[in-house]
Amino acid sequence: MAWTEKDVPDQSGRLAIVTGSNTGLGYDTARVLAGRGAQVVMAVRDTAKGEAAAARIRQLTPGATVSVQKLDLGSLASVREAGAAMAAAYPRVDLLINNAGVMYPPKSTTADGFELQFGTNHLGHFALTGLLLPNLLEVDRSRVVVVASIAHNIKAKIDFDDLTWEKRKYDRVAAYGQSKLANLMFAFDLQRRLAAANAKTIAVAAHPGVAATELVRHIPGASLPGVNWISGKLLNTAEMGALPTLRAATDPAVKGGQYWGPDGFREMRGYPVLATSSKQARDVAVQERLWKVSEELTGVTFPV
Repeated sequence: MAWTEKDVPDQSGRLAIVTGSNTGLGYDTARVLAGRGAQVVMAVRDTAKGEAAAARIRQLTPGATVSVQKLDLGSLASVREAGAAMAAAYPRVDLLINNAGVMYPPKSTTADGFELQFGTNHLGHFALTGLLLPNLLEVDRSRVVVVASIAHNIKAKIDFDDLTWEKRKYDRVAAYGQSKLANLMFAFDLQRRLAAANAKTIAVAAHPGVAATELVRHIPGASLPGVNWISGKLLNTAEMGALPTLRAATDPAVKGGQYWGPDGFREMRGYPVLATSSKQARDVAVQERLWKVSEELTGVTFPV
């Protein structure tokens, strides 16, 4: 039987932090969690858009508890500030959903000089997770959900000699693939460390397939007439794309280290089932090297 948002169990009494939740997959993830009774913190770069999104959720679910936290994952200073604020405000965190991301932008860097996709998609979330993990560790059934992508298979390699693309001609597809491979490796490595520490928290990964959201705005031709209609026929909607994340976050049967995605052709669309990760993503030696480099680049260490 297809798993839908109706299968999300009651979330009353739980607190969920969802990054990038003012639009797209993040918004629908926050909408469903709030609708099931969770207290939802929408961690977003643009707080005006975040407040508008929160208002829509309250309108859909009167009485929903939704708040907005400013978070720019492209700035480690912002990540530290937001992490400290949320850690102080929410001693108990049940769900941290690392959803926000950028895809295929022109070559640019974060405030700290990292290539934008790697710096935002991976390093920003790595740092945020490290700062908030102490608030999850003693919470039963708590989870860190990392949103990866089927793009972890496309031109993807962790190039430790040139993570910032200063030595090579910039390839935004390969750069995105590297960032999403890093996301998946982070989730797997985090789960291994949590299990070794006998933590109550688990780490799970998910991907939306190919979803028609604002994330694809940098793809050439995305704004041409008729593209939206075609996308609607071929790609997952944001509502469907959010289902693997929601299942990873809430299904009681989910286990740490799993990877969830759509059940359709090449995992591009459909209902959430266990997905397939590349052999490269499971390389423990590279995972551990990436972890060490990520700690060095962000200055954030983990309690596991």
